[in-house]
Amino acid sequence: MLFGKSVNRYYFKYWYFFLMGAIALVVVDIAQMEIPNITGYIIDEITTKTLTYDYLVKNILNFAIIIVIMFFGRFFWRMNIFNCGHLIANDLRQRMFKKMEYLDQTYFNENKTGAQMALYTNDLMIVRQCFSQSIMMLVDAVFLGILAFAKMFMLNKVLALLAAAPLLLLAVLGILVSKYMRQKWEARQKAYSDLSDFAQENFSGFGVVKAFVKETKELIAFNRLNRNNQNKNLEHARLSVLVSICVSLLISSIIILIGGVGSYLVYLTNTTDVYYMSLGDLNRYISYFSSLVWPMMALSNLITISAQGKASLQRIDTVLKRDSLVKDAKDVIKGANLEGKIEFKNLTFTYPGVDEPTIKDMSFVIEKGEAVGIIGRTGSGKSTIVDLLVRLYNVEEGSVFIDDFDIMKLPIKDVRELISFVPQDNFLFSDTILNNIAFSKEKLSLEEARKHAKVAGVDGDVMEFPEQYETVMGERGVTLSGGQKQRISISRALAKDSKVLILDDSVSAVDTKTEATILNNLKQMHGEKTLIIIAHRVSTIQNLDKIILVDDGKVVSIGKHDELYENVPMYRDIVDLQKLEDQEHEVIPC
Repeated sequence: MLFGKSVNRYYFKYWYFFLMGAIALVVVDIAQMEIPNITGYIIDEITTKTLTYDYLVKNILNFAIIIVIMFFGRFFWRMNIFNCGHLIANDLRQRMFKKMEYLDQTYFNENKTGAQMALYTNDLMIVRQCFSQSIMMLVDAVFLGILAFAKMFMLNKVLALLAAAPLLLLAVLGILVSKYMRQKWEARQKAYSDLSDFAQENFSGFGVVKAFVKETKELIAFNRLNRNNQNKNLEHARLSVLVSICVSLLISSIIILIGGVGSYLVYLTNTTDVYYMSLGDLNRYISYFSSLVWPMMALSNLITISAQGKASLQRIDTVLKRDSLVKDAKDVIKGANLEGKIEFKNLTFTYPGVDEPTIKDMSFVIEKGEAVGIIGRTGSGKSTIVDLLVRLYNVEEGSVFIDDFDIMKLPIKDVRELISFVPQDNFLFSDTILNNIAFSKEKLSLEEARKHAKVAGVDGDVMEFPEQYETVMGERGVTLSGGQKQRISISRALAKDSKVLILDDSVSAVDTKTEATILNNLKQMHGEKTLIIIAHRVSTIQNLDKIILVDDGKVVSIGKHDELYENVPMYRDIVDLQKLEDQEHEVIPC
C-alpha cells in the first residue's frame, strides 16, 4: 500500500470501494479454501472404497456453488478495487494539472516538458497500481495466507512449522530489497524522463534539425539516451527477477519438504496402527500450501510495487507540494478600478538563479491611453518589463504601480485581466484559427473574430485557406508562416479587449507595408487603451506618442522620435544603422 500526505485522503474518500472490494475478496478466499477440503474427503472415500453416488453428486453440487460464488466475488472485488485505482489516478492527474496551471514561471524554467509528461504517464500508472493491485495483494497475502496456514497447522503442526520457517527468511529478504528496489526505480524513471524530454524537444524543433542537416547527430544522441533508459530498465528488471527467483526457490524447497515428509507420514499411517496422515489429508495439505504460494508471491510483488510507488509518489509530490512564488499578497487590494496607467519607480530586478540584475534602477511613467514604444539592443531588458507587468515574477514592493496601486498589492487575476499580451513566441494551440482567436472568450462569433483579424491584417490570408477560420493548425501553429502566426496572436489579444495592449516584437515577421497597416489600425482603434509596443525596428514605433530607449537594463532616454534622434546619440545610431540596412536590401532595377 501507499501512504503520504497527498494520497492518504483517498483511503477516506473511497473507503466504501475498498471495504466492499476487500469483503468480496475475503469471501472468494473462504470459498476457495473449501475446494481442497471437499477434494480430500472424496479421495479418502475412494481410498477406503466407501464412496457413494449420492455423496459424489452432493459434492459436485458444492463445487458448482463454490464456482458461482468465486465468479461473482472476483467480478465484484475487481470492479471495486481496480475501479478505485483509476478514480484515484484521475483525481491525482486533475490535481497535478491544476497545480501546474498556477505555478510560477520559475518552476517551468527549472523543469523540462518531457520530464513533466513522465509524471502523467509512468508515475501515475504506478500509483494507480499501488491503489489497486497492491491492496488486492495485501488482503490476499494476509487473509488467504493466514487461513491457509491455519488449516495446514490443524492438519499437521510439524509440517506447518517446517513450511513457516522460510516465510521468515522471505520477510527479511523483502525488507532488505525494498530500499534498493526503490533506488533502481528512481533511476529508471529519471532515464525515461530524459528520453521523453529529448524526444519532445526534437519533435518540436524538427525544422531546425532538418535545416542544419543534423538528423544523424540527433539519432546518435537519442541512441545514447535510449541505451541509458534500456540499461536502467534492465537493472530494475534483473533485481525484480532475482527477487522472484528467490521466492520461487523458497516455494520449491517447501514443496519438496512437504512432499517427502507428508508421503512418509501417509506410509506410516498405512503400515502402523498410529494415525499420522491420510492420502486425502496430504492432498488437502498440498492444496492448502498451493493456496499459500500466491500470498507468498503477492508479498514479493507487493514489495516491488510499493518501492516503485514510493519513488513515483515522491516525484509527484514535488509538484503537489510546490508553492507558487508568485501569488496574491495577504493584504491584497480588491475591487480596484484599473484603467491602464503604468509607473516604474527605481525598479531593480534579478531573475531567480541569476547573479546580475536584468533591470537596474528603472523609472518611467506610461499614462492611461498613451501609445508607447520600447526599443533597445538585444538583452537590454525590454521583454523583462512585460514579464513583470503581467506578474510572471515578483518585484519589490513600491517599485511598479498600476493606476497608483502597488502591483504587488493587486490581485494577480485583476492585473492580467487588465492586459492583453502578445508574446515573442506567438504560441498557438493545435486548434482552429477561430478558437485560437476566441481563446480569452467563452464564445466569439465569426464576425467578431474577422473584425479583429482585419485589424491585425490577417483576415485575407485566412479566407484563402480551404477551411478558412475552421482551419485546424498544427502543433504550435507549425502549418502557418511566422507572419501569419504573429498576426493571429495579435487578433487573439484584440479579442480579449483589455485596457492595456502589449506587443512584444510582434510584427517583426511581416513586411514593412503590412507592418504599417497593422500599426495604423491599432493606433486608430486603441482609443483610451494603453498601447505598449516593444520593437527592434524603429519604423514600428516612430509614430507613437513617446519612445522609451533602454540599454543594459536602464532607461537611457524618453521622448518622441524626433527628439530622441536629435538629442540621443545611441538612438540616432540605431536609426541610421537601420536606414543603412534598408538601403542595402532595396532592389535596384536593371
